[in-house]
Amino acid sequence: MEGRDDEGWREMGWRTAAVAAVLCTSAVGTSAFASEVSSSSPSSSYGFAPDARPIEGATQPTEAETLRPGGSYRSSLPRAATRYYRLELDADSNAYVSATAVPRTDDKLSLSDGLKVSVRSPEGHSCSTQTVRFGASGSPHPITASGARTTSPRTPLCTDGGTYYLVVERLGTADSPGADWDLELTAATEPGLRQAGEATAPRSWDSATPAPPTGEARSRAGGPGFAQAASLGQGVWRTGLSPGQTLFYRVPVDWGQQLSATAEMDATGGDARGYTADALDLTLYNPVRATVEDTDRGYDGSRRAAALAPVPPVDYRNRYTGVPRVKGMRFAGSYYLAVHLSAAVADDFGDGPFGLTLRVRIKGTAQDGPGYAGQSVPQHLFQVSPQERATGADLGTGGGDTAMRALAVGGIGAGTVLLVVLGVWTLTARRRAAVQIRARAQNPTA
Repeated sequence: MEGRDDEGWREMGWRTAAVAAVLCTSAVGTSAFASEVSSSSPSSSYGFAPDARPIEGATQPTEAETLRPGGSYRSSLPRAATRYYRLELDADSNAYVSATAVPRTDDKLSLSDGLKVSVRSPEGHSCSTQTVRFGASGSPHPITASGARTTSPRTPLCTDGGTYYLVVERLGTADSPGADWDLELTAATEPGLRQAGEATAPRSWDSATPAPPTGEARSRAGGPGFAQAASLGQGVWRTGLSPGQTLFYRVPVDWGQQLSATAEMDATGGDARGYTADALDLTLYNPVRATVEDTDRGYDGSRRAAALAPVPPVDYRNRYTGVPRVKGMRFAGSYYLAVHLSAAVADDFGDGPFGLTLRVRIKGTAQDGPGYAGQSVPQHLFQVSPQERATGADLGTGGGDTAMRALAVGGIGAGTVLLVVLGVWTLTARRRAAVQIRARAQNPTA
């Protein structure tokens, strides 16, 4: 009888062991995920969009595969190569494309190495062209060039609907690195307006350099790419930055709001001596990943800061100017800050990481948009969500920090649920065993 009575306890023991195993697995998984979230190793690769689809760049326009608006794609670019991608566009929407090139971390780059992006019409006319190079430091890091096909009367040869081409060229010399570069490609469209407005840029705006925010800095690790950029709001933010590393942040900026940002690198605090040109680089990109402006500072071991030049409030009409950093502030949505520390800094000052402070200010009250006649692709690209608008200056505590808090709460919650289940199993097993004992006491021959 005792052997049979142990059956209930063995069942309870098996279930207890199962729950314990789940709890252990949960703990291990939580620890691993937390480590992954907090990791920003400079040796880690660029953070491509998780849903990026592979696409083969063609050597001839007639063989090009299609980039669909709203999608992210992953491709590659050999040395001295030109690759073509197809765009099927209507006659009503503005279209924007971007290409982010990711060299190998051990590539030896020069001033000649870079990336050129063009958009061409069905007849071969150039609708836009941008060239980006790595700069004096030659430090390998992600660089982004963008292109556009707009329906503006100012580009009459590119206003019709039809087949257009994104042309991506790798620039360099015969001594450029031979390994392929990875590419991340994006395409987006912007609808026209319900009612056409004045086609002139705002005549004036506050161009005075704003005072950077002060106060206690909050910890905020950056992301490894555009798609995984960490969110920031107004405030002072701290993280670590190692030589060769690039961090990405996104800052929601609404219509009528004015963004400013400064990146400050701490002093080494040691006896190291030396100087690295273009050591600290800060780049601002708009929601379609077009460069708004770029600034850099050399580093000599003392505290250094790279500050963006003043940009105007976000206004649809900014597109009608010829000044790039004004023209780039043409949409509401998520703007991106990319901070890179030259790999050459390690030669004189060590591998770091070095303390980095970001000071972000968002000035002005959100205003209504221009009145689009339709929706962007992807949707809501040129909007700041009500949640982002409501949280305002505290937005920067979201993203990764929120993920960590959710992870902690989720872990506690999951553990609590499992403990409750364990208690229920234990009680059930005890009751079952008691019932079996009473039944066998009443019927010993059973």
